[in-house]
Amino acid sequence: MKLTAINKNIRTILFIVFGLITADAAAQTQAFSYTQYMDNLTPLNPAYSLIDNTGSVNTLARKQWVGINGAPTTFLINGNIPLQSINSAAGLVVLTDQFAIERQTEVNAYFAKGIQLGQNQFLAVSLNAGIRNYTANYSSLDPSDPSFANDVRQTKPNVGFGVMFYSDWYYIGLSVPELTFTSLGTASVQNASNFRNHYYFSGALITTIAEDIKLKPSLLFSYENGVPLITDFSGILYFKDVLGLGASYRLNSEMSGIMTLNVSQFHIGYSYQFGASSETLGGFNMPTHEISLSYRFGKGSIKPKVL
Repeated sequence: MKLTAINKNIRTILFIVFGLITADAAAQTQAFSYTQYMDNLTPLNPAYSLIDNTGSVNTLARKQWVGINGAPTTFLINGNIPLQSINSAAGLVVLTDQFAIERQTEVNAYFAKGIQLGQNQFLAVSLNAGIRNYTANYSSLDPSDPSFANDVRQTKPNVGFGVMFYSDWYYIGLSVPELTFTSLGTASVQNASNFRNHYYFSGALITTIAEDIKLKPSLLFSYENGVPLITDFSGILYFKDVLGLGASYRLNSEMSGIMTLNVSQFHIGYSYQFGASSETLGGFNMPTHEISLSYRFGKGSIKPKVL
């Protein structure tokens, strides 16, 4: 057998293995997932953008399965502008997600409106609309092999909505930020799940437990049709409104350590996620690193709030 034929067979085997790993990942993970949701929930529920009377810009970089070539890498940026005269906010969310030969890019604009129900109680609703672009460069695996000759490129419209009830010390929210009326089909097991509807239920509260120490527990339920419900619990202790230390746990046996720092108008966050099952603890593990950076416009420093 010629060397070129052997190389093609090896590529084919690797591609099949890659597909099986991809299918397993798609069955266990949700699209648009990140650890530090408790500090920036706007990408999942734009109604959250009514947190502040000033604008902000938030960025996040997430690298999964460190040490594995082609592992998922996510970049996220969102910003909002307050419209105080009508108790509203508007903004933009941009996401790019790369997984081996596959890439998905999303751009969504949103508008959120708040209604005061009581002295310290509010109801917020939001609408978002945009596009999602998906590409899979199969030809990069082996340009000479007809099996990989056809790349996939799809662009789909997207709409969504969110609802949030909140006060100055807690919130409860429900959102469907990715409500797609068409699906990609069977071209990609991994990204076909990304073109399904995604549902999120979130909640959090903040309380003072000692002088200069606050506790903020949060939870997030993520669901899509055909994928098991994912439940995420987290808790962060804030010291003097500056340093935050906490952890999160997902019921799919993943844990994270979280550290945040509020300096003037900047917020910096870092999380380290790892498998917490009996198979991964003390053995082979593929960690995920996540870094966030936010800037708040206007006067006053960033302080931990329930929203």
